[in-house]
This record gives sequence, structure tokens and C-alpha cells, in this order.
Amino acid sequence: MPKLNNSDFHLPYNPALIPRAKDLRRNMTQAEKKLWYQYLRTFKYRVFRQRPIHHFIVDFYCPKLKLVIEIDGDSHFSANAQAYDQERSQVLAGYGLQVLRFTNEQVLNSFNEVCEAIEAYVSS
Repeated sequence: MPKLNNSDFHLPYNPALIPRAKDLRRNMTQAEKKLWYQYLRTFKYRVFRQRPIHHFIVDFYCPKLKLVIEIDGDSHFSANAQAYDQERSQVLAGYGLQVLRFTNEQVLNSFNEVCEAIEAYVSS
């Protein structure tokens, strides 16, 4: 298993994931683009796209809020994928992070509700 970088200022990450994260930033899904360009890019706190954390690449990460936002496509709905996502969320929670999950359909078809859910988390 690759070594994780670890410091007092950053969450641990696998440096081997950096090229893949850059590729994912260049090739965001429609739902990721919508959430980024219409909301998170100008969010009141800084948000990173496709951020390596531990051995994962999370869709969006806000360090100030210790918040991870994941946008799940069809590949996330199988039993195996849901188990993996749950395990992944538990690992991230172990670093003090909260994970909010939305589906592509929610972002594309219920955008205001997704933004309101994020705002509700920020206000809590």
C-alpha cells in the first residue's frame, strides 16, 4: 500500500492519487459541474474539487467546515458500492469529517433542495 503523507496541517493522502484527481477535475460529471459552477465555486468558505484524502478522492471538500460533499452516480447504487461508500464515510468520519451525499438526479433535478441541505448543515 502506498505511503500516506501526513502533517499537522493536512489530512493524510496518497500522493499517487494526484494525477487521477487532476483528471477528475478536468472531466467533472454534469451534476458535479452544476454544483460547482452554480454554487460551491462562490461558496462562503473555500471548497476544493476532487480532493485526495486518505486513499480516496472526494468530490468536494471544505476544510473550514470539515465537510465532504459526494455526488453519487448510478455506479453507487449496487450493494457492493453502497457498502464501500459506507466504509469510506466511516474512515472520513474518523478524521472528524462529515459526509453529505447527493445523487446526480438530486443535483440535476432538485438543485435548490441540495443547496438548502448544504446551507442547513452550515447553519447547524
